[in-house]
Amino acid sequence: MLVSVSAAVLLGALVWLLWRYANVRAWHAALCALFGFYLASSSSGPHIAGALQALARTISTLHL
Repeated sequence: MLVSVSAAVLLGALVWLLWRYANVRAWHAALCALFGFYLASSSSGPHIAGALQALARTISTLHL
C-alpha cells in the first residue's frame, strides 16, 4: 500500500511539473489521470503493481 501511494504522489508531482513548466494543458493532465484509473482496473493492473513493488524492493536494498 505504501509503495502505491508513493508512486501515485510521485507521478502526480510529475504531471503537475509538466503542467506547470512544459505547457501541458489541464485536460492533458486529466486524461493522464483517467488513463491511470482505467489501466489500474484492467487485467494489467496487478502485474504493473507487482513490477512497481519489485522495483521498490530493489531500490530499497541499494546501498548508496
